[in-house]
This record gives sequence, C-alpha cells and structure tokens, in this order.
Amino acid sequence: MSIAIKMPALSPTMEEGTLSKWLVKVGDEVSAGDIMAEIETDKATMEFEAVDEGVIAHIAVEEGTEGVKVGEVIATLAEEGEDPADVKPATSGDAAPVPAAAPAAEEAPAPAPSPAPAPSNTPSPASAPAPSGSRIIASPLAKRIAEQKGVDLSTVTGTGPNGRIVKADVEGAKPAAVAAPSSAPSAPAEAQDFGIPHEVEKLSGMRKTIARRLTESKQQVPHIYLTVDIQLDKLLKLRSEINASLELQGVKLSVNDLLIKALAKSLEAVPVCNVQFAGDTLLKFSRADISVAVSIDGGLITPIVKDAGSKSVSAISKEMKDLAGRAREGKLAPEEYQGGTASLSNMGMFGIKQFEAVINPPQAMIMAIGAGEKRPYVGDDSLQIATVMSATGSFDHRAIDGADGAQLMKVFKELVENPLGLLA
Repeated sequence: MSIAIKMPALSPTMEEGTLSKWLVKVGDEVSAGDIMAEIETDKATMEFEAVDEGVIAHIAVEEGTEGVKVGEVIATLAEEGEDPADVKPATSGDAAPVPAAAPAAEEAPAPAPSPAPAPSNTPSPASAPAPSGSRIIASPLAKRIAEQKGVDLSTVTGTGPNGRIVKADVEGAKPAAVAAPSSAPSAPAEAQDFGIPHEVEKLSGMRKTIARRLTESKQQVPHIYLTVDIQLDKLLKLRSEINASLELQGVKLSVNDLLIKALAKSLEAVPVCNVQFAGDTLLKFSRADISVAVSIDGGLITPIVKDAGSKSVSAISKEMKDLAGRAREGKLAPEEYQGGTASLSNMGMFGIKQFEAVINPPQAMIMAIGAGEKRPYVGDDSLQIATVMSATGSFDHRAIDGADGAQLMKVFKELVENPLGLLA
C-alpha cells in the first residue's frame, strides 16, 4: 500500500512552512533516515528525513511552494512490490502525518515537542461560538489575523480540534463577526515608489516574523533602558592569558563568550531580573539560559546557551561556535533557538558605541553591548586612558522595577571589570 508523505510540524507553533528544496525526485529509492527535502519555518531551514523506505511515486508540492499546511500531502511513496506507475497520488486523509524529522546535528537534541495535529478529510464537529466571558481557544495565527481584521473571536465558530479557532475560520468570518476597529493596530501605509527606480523583494518567513514580533514588543512591552560604562582592560588581559593556555586545545575565547558568562552570573545574583511577565503571574527562573543574537542571511536568530552560569567559559566558547555555525546554515533545532530567559546582543564588532535593543518576547530583558574603545577614564582619582564599552539593559517594566534593573547592571559591570569572578 502506498504511503502518504505529509508536511511535518517542525516546531510546536508551526502551522505552515515553505518547501524550499526537494533532494529526491520521482523514481528515486529512499530508506529511513535519508534526507528528502529542506523545509523553511519562520526561523530556520531544516532537513526532512524519510521514516519509511520505498520509491518516490509522486511529488504533490513543488519546491519553492510557500504556505504548505502541516499535514498536507507533499509526496507519495510506493512500498516494496508496488509499481510506482500504478500508484495513485495520496490525499490528506489517506494516512497519518509523518512525524517531525529529527534535525541533523552532531549532538542529540532535546526531546522535540509533539507535532501539531494534522488536518483530516473528516470535518470536526462544529462548535458553538464561545459564550461571553469564557476562554477562547484559537491558534496564534488566527488571533493575529483576527486582531488585524478587527474580528471578534467570541463570535467565530472554531472548526479545529476541540473547537479551536484556526486561520480559515477567521479569514472566512462574516461581516457580522467583525467588530468596529477601535484599538486594533492600523495596517501599514501602502507603499509608494514616487517613480524612483527600485525592485520589489518578497519578505521571507523569517523577516515577517521579525517584523511582527518586534512591533508587538514595542507596542505591548513598556521598555526601560539603563546604561553603564565598563572598563575592559582586565577582561581583555584575562582573555589573552586564557587563550594562550588553551591554544593547544583549539579553544579561542571571544569577548562575547565572557560577556555571556557575565550576564548569566548577574541574573543568578539578581534573580528578580531572571523572570518573565505572564499576565497576572510572574515566572521566576532558577537558571539563566542566554539567547545570543546572531546575524544570518535575511534576518536574525538567537541560539541559546542553556544554563550558561554553570558552564566554563571554554565550554561556552565551543558551544557558541557550534550554534552560530549551524544557525548560519539554517540547521538549528527549534529547541536550540526557542526559549531563553534573557538575551545578549553585541554590535561592538561594527563599531557601534551604544544602542538600545528591543526586548525579545516573552523574555523580560536584553543586554546591548557596544564597542570597546579607548576613552578618558577616571581611576584612583586620576585621569587615565582605558578601554571602555557602554552596555545598555532593556527591561520589561511590568516585570522588573528600575531599581532591580540597576542592581543587575551594577553586578554585570563589577563582574566584567573584575573578571576572575567569571572563572569561579
């Protein structure tokens, strides 16, 4: 019997993706573990592995196709003994969806979240609109579309599992379900080229996600910014000494590696800043997982150094090199860039003296690092020349008071200026 190969859920929030590239063609034999395709989510391009063996009989979705729903049939596999020419293309209701493929990585990833349920040909029982005051169950995408269109979700009937409101329900909402646009954000102004020569570039899924999340952050999160100037000479000297001692091991620390450690230890020392705002509750984290901003083609991604406070600086250095390399190749697993308790963004290598970073929701703080430069600096009651950098913490004022943020910045400054504490 033929096997329907379906679009997998490669992250817990994935509802659709782009089939970037087929690595097989009709007539090719595949075995379990063979890489069949590359699929682009909103954050990374991931490899999709076969879980069965057979011959590719049909390809239903051409490479480059965007908006392929999770659970949609993308190809049909003929099993042993079947003539591929006699196999009919599978449909979405013919078989259970293929489980999410294991990402190709040198180390075993953490257990992946369960894939999102795939749509089937059998419609779910219609559910009545949610009564006023009750909790409305809707997908994140449906909520976003409803907000943009001004749709009142309490008047929408959900056709997803257990009455969940999905994208199609909101897009097909009748005018009666559309509320008067009051606080809903206005749509962006229509582009105008004014006759200036230009080309139109379609936004990637990653760029769309960055635009949406950062807009939401600035609209919904009250930012407070706190800046300190930090003397770097002792840190730079310690880095040189460590690199000299670890040269034979192939380890070369960057300043960023030491700053990751410093931020993690600062959050452990000031745990009131290692939190997340969650409506009427506050999540208080017992370890510091640091998301580190890495620039890649077409956008930005934040791989996570988990429990950075307990790791040696050499371990952080090795881990960051691996994470950054695979981030630029689009090979990170979702659990390697989704999460984190705080972020660090370093633009010093570009000569940027100081900047204020936008908080990455649902985190409550991000540390922005500027360039180290020679400046006049007062030390021991005398004017000196020192290597100084400016660091700015952006804090979610709903969760973190200014005094607590100031305490974190004070501890961070002390650790960087007295870096032997990073080796403890």
